[in-house]
Amino acid sequence: MVNVDFLHNPIPEPVDLPEEQTSGPQRYFNRELSWLAFNWRVLEEARNPRVPLLERVRFVSISSANLDEFYTVRVAGLRELVMEGHTTPSADGRTPAEQLRLINADARKLMQAQQETWTELRSVLEAERISVVGRKELGKADKAALEEAFLTQVFPVLSPLAIDPAHPFPFIPNEGVSLALQMERGKDGRSLQALLPIPTQVDRFVRLPSSEGEVRFLLLEDLLLLNIGALFPGYKLTGSCMFRVLRDSDLELEEEAEDLVREFETALKRRRRGHVVRLQVSTGAPAELSREICEHLGVIGDEVIEVSGMIGLARLKELVIDERPDLLWPSFSPRVPERVQDHDGDMFSAIRQKDMLLHHPYETFDMVIRFLAQAARDPNVVAIKQTLYRTSHESPIVEALCEAAENGKSVTALVELKARFDEAANIRQSRKLERAGAHVIYGFINYKTHAKISTVVRREGDKLVTYTHYGTGNYHPITARIYTDLSLFTCDDALGRDATKVFNYVGGYAEPERLENLSISPLTLKETLLDSLKAEIGHAEAGKPAMVWAKMNSLIEPDVIDALYEASAAGVRIDLVIRGICGIRPGVKGLSENIRVKSIVGRFLEHSRIVCFGNGHGLPSKKARVYISSADWMGRNLNRRVETLVECTTPTVKAQIVDQIMAANLADVAQSWVLQADGTFVRPDLDAVDKPFNCHRFFMQYPSLSGRGTAGAADVPELTHSHD
Repeated sequence: MVNVDFLHNPIPEPVDLPEEQTSGPQRYFNRELSWLAFNWRVLEEARNPRVPLLERVRFVSISSANLDEFYTVRVAGLRELVMEGHTTPSADGRTPAEQLRLINADARKLMQAQQETWTELRSVLEAERISVVGRKELGKADKAALEEAFLTQVFPVLSPLAIDPAHPFPFIPNEGVSLALQMERGKDGRSLQALLPIPTQVDRFVRLPSSEGEVRFLLLEDLLLLNIGALFPGYKLTGSCMFRVLRDSDLELEEEAEDLVREFETALKRRRRGHVVRLQVSTGAPAELSREICEHLGVIGDEVIEVSGMIGLARLKELVIDERPDLLWPSFSPRVPERVQDHDGDMFSAIRQKDMLLHHPYETFDMVIRFLAQAARDPNVVAIKQTLYRTSHESPIVEALCEAAENGKSVTALVELKARFDEAANIRQSRKLERAGAHVIYGFINYKTHAKISTVVRREGDKLVTYTHYGTGNYHPITARIYTDLSLFTCDDALGRDATKVFNYVGGYAEPERLENLSISPLTLKETLLDSLKAEIGHAEAGKPAMVWAKMNSLIEPDVIDALYEASAAGVRIDLVIRGICGIRPGVKGLSENIRVKSIVGRFLEHSRIVCFGNGHGLPSKKARVYISSADWMGRNLNRRVETLVECTTPTVKAQIVDQIMAANLADVAQSWVLQADGTFVRPDLDAVDKPFNCHRFFMQYPSLSGRGTAGAADVPELTHSHD
């Protein structure tokens, strides 16, 4: 049974479950299946009529790209364990082989649903005069235009490849899409098999000439099939199919690498040739051609997936065209914080006034860039230290650091080479920084440095003042437009000293003896979380209000989940906003009846990490203990990465996080899914709610409190009857 509380979100009635689901491994949800459930929620946005049409197409693309990465990393890892004979179960009690079977079944259903969703959207697009046409629908003018396009834009980059003893089967890279062809020579009937790799450098959708108000496309593979005669003169096509390859993309490094950069360059070359973990082949492929492909790629059984529809749905993002703004999200320009404007754009002056928290993308990430660019040109700045996990190709962050180094400032850049899929880019950035004169360090071999810290040391009078930026997201100006993250700017002496100690720890292995206002993984962060949960249990046992509000991407670490269960059993009310993977089973009598979990999936990607402890006063409360973090509550983040957990003590910053950000996230109805005890997610009946509250829309309308805004809990209608 589901009822509805003051937030209009469906809350499961506490349920009784068998003992093995409350005390054994089944008290946890499986990590991989939970991730697949998240990607189902992403796909559901493509089916949501409240989402603009072209944004729905984008959600299909995102869901497909997400699933590709899941296969190349998570499925590849499980497959490797099975091949090596490992049977050790995961926290939920399932062996790698059992997980693979369940993943395969669910992922196949997801891929089928992606195709069905695209088919439905395609017909809706046609009603809006945006169409993807087939070869049979082309007119004379179309064919003339396509001939020109083929010769000038496609033909020069094609590499037709025969398959015979003299031409062995070519290497197909990860995510490579190819046309496989069966042909017959006209003059003597001689057969030929060939491959036509589809270049990633060319758009998958070819624009056709159209009348005003109409947009038409042809798939690139259809254009290639139209021009087989130009590619293989004298042959006629007797059969064809499309196929796409996904390869194991994990990296294996030597434990004692003498040169970490060189080791990564070698490992990246190995990754390109990783084992195939999934082969998609178009339905109806000629049997002989299909056998040839599978044999040469070394795939069997469940690794082969027949696709009835478009292969490589991630490329649908090309259809999200700017000329139809009526089918996109309404335009939105991030704000420059009023406090920065008060100080004529001077970041140091604004920060000196008091700590400032910016909420991206609603407050522009340009302020982080301005912070570093101003430091690079300020004659009073003597040193800059910066972590870099992921950043953009032409990064203004890296440009500012280079400028600072060239201006004679001491610049230290901690570049994480192990940031998956950004390794090569980070190697390029590190070399660019070194050429400019910056000191580049790479941190630990066994730990990733995922912390987001920037420090600027400035001479002011007769002392040095450290200005520090702590973030929850990457220093990436492009993803910062769509990821929700937090940036804390401070010149607090203690936080500045703590940041310096983190750099010393990663760069020189100098484990900090004492951190004043910061906890870090893998040393103290997990301990701080567990101690804070114990403190809430103490408040509950003392009859005081005991509450926890937390927000993150993923929650899977068993010790933390068990601590949350213990807190729930003691009477602590726990509200969790978990976007993606969640291993906790909420709403179970005697285990988790005081735990509620929701997931928000909407216009922006929820990425910030926050935790608020009522501290014996409930929530929202000015006396709460409030933290922002770079870490999700996963084993890798708490035990095998360098991460930060920063306690926010400035009243306006605390109010912004508790009364504005967390309050609005908990009040959200329009984009929310609520996790049930059986692992399913339930979306509220939006038709039954008058003006369902949308936290993304709220944040776009109201400026942040610490940036001199005024919006708070009173502006969130659904929170006027809070837990108090």
